[in-house]
This record gives sequence, structure tokens and C-alpha cells, in this order.
Amino acid sequence: MQEWLVKNITGFGHKEASHFLRNIGFGESIAILDRHIMRNLIDIGIIEEVPNSLSGSKYKDIEKKMAAFSKRIDIPLSHLDLLLWYKETGEIFK
Repeated sequence: MQEWLVKNITGFGHKEASHFLRNIGFGESIAILDRHIMRNLIDIGIIEEVPNSLSGSKYKDIEKKMAAFSKRIDIPLSHLDLLLWYKETGEIFK
């Protein structure tokens, strides 16, 4: 569904599609990757650096690595995403 949104909705990238899907209840298995999340992924050894630009394939690659980590530590991907966001920003807003 994420890929369909990216390909068919003007202005939607992977991050925007992820936000939309999470907001309508389909976001348990997707990440919302932004610089806050990716800085934390560096800290826990999931990625080596925050990319200067985030192509669709790079987004999916990082999301896949984060999903594998979330499975390994038995925390749903959407919960891990929120935890890392909170750790970086000190805020939870919905």
C-alpha cells in the first residue's frame, strides 16, 4: 500500500505515505524515517550514517533493517519508531 501511495499520489514520498498509513490504522509494520529516527539508528548500530538524500530504495532498505531489529528485540516497529522519536525529541504528539 505504501508503494501505491508513493507512485499514485503527487507529493507523497515514503515518509508521507508512512505517516498517512499510520494515521489511518495501517502503520504497525512501517517506519516513519526522518533524521531524528535515523540518528538513533546510528546509535544502536542499524545504519552507519544519515544519508544526505533518501531515495525510495534507500528508505526501504533502512526500514527493512529497522524492522529486522524490532523483530529481534520483540518490539513492534511502530512502537520502536515512537520510542526513538521520543528519545530524540522528548515529545510525543498525535
